[in-house]
Amino acid sequence: MDLRHLKYFVAVADEQNFTRAAEKLHISQPPLSRQIQDLESELGLALFERGSRPLRLTEGGRFFYGHATRLLEQAAQAVRTTRRVALVERRLVIGFVSSTMYGALPQLVRLFRAARPQTELALLEMSTVEQIEALKTGRIDVGYGRIRLDDPAIKREVLREERLVVAIPHEHEAAAPDKADKPITLAEVARHDNLIYPHTPRPGYADQVLSLFRDAGLEPATVHEVQEMQTALGLVAAGMGLCVVPASVHRLRPDEVVYRPLAEPQAVSPIIMSTRVHDQSPDIVLLRNLIEDIYRAQAEERRRAEEQAGP
Repeated sequence: MDLRHLKYFVAVADEQNFTRAAEKLHISQPPLSRQIQDLESELGLALFERGSRPLRLTEGGRFFYGHATRLLEQAAQAVRTTRRVALVERRLVIGFVSSTMYGALPQLVRLFRAARPQTELALLEMSTVEQIEALKTGRIDVGYGRIRLDDPAIKREVLREERLVVAIPHEHEAAAPDKADKPITLAEVARHDNLIYPHTPRPGYADQVLSLFRDAGLEPATVHEVQEMQTALGLVAAGMGLCVVPASVHRLRPDEVVYRPLAEPQAVSPIIMSTRVHDQSPDIVLLRNLIEDIYRAQAEERRRAEEQAGP
């Protein structure tokens, strides 16, 4: 049995007619009929009710049809992905969640372009869930997200755990000058209205934030779901509530929003690099090395700053 047998079988099942299926496949009917007979002989059962008009599948045929269509789609996906991998030296597509754009991602892109000027680089904003499917279909070559999703076809690497902070309206009681530089507890945040994002797709960063509260036995007073981080921060600035965000976004709306770190040590969000499990192309290896260089330089910068600050 080979893919040609499956392709011929699915065509006959879809058309419910040998003649139309042969025309669709651009072959004559006798060879098609022989291929189906060979397939039935190998399986040891009839796939079609020969006397029916239109042609109908037997019970075994219906079962086999489901598996055959999935196998054909997997084969087509393998071809598409292989072609994308083969093109990676000329084009690299990165999927990313919006919050990573306020961290190391822009610097990573600049360093990569300097090191690989011959490679066309494209960036697509998409959720972590969307990144997994895009990697499997070959739409992107690497993804940077925040949600831990298991898939046997995807290699997942946690690059770092980023601290979470709370965005608070400038006029809010929790943003008072005597509190602004101090950590805030989840219990205090839960007493106020909270904005979370994204509304869809799920699971997403919104579920990560809600889990923080629930793991601490807390429920926010009110939860308002929005789609975009920028929308959430705009509503915070308008006094509509508080929002838990990654620390790297603290530069947004500095005149309208105060950012306080969460006191709980578990209040972190991972930055995760996802690639196809067997993809060790030179560009992917370079990305990993550049990220390590960036984080190493950041750690050294923090160390020097702490030394200069003194005890």
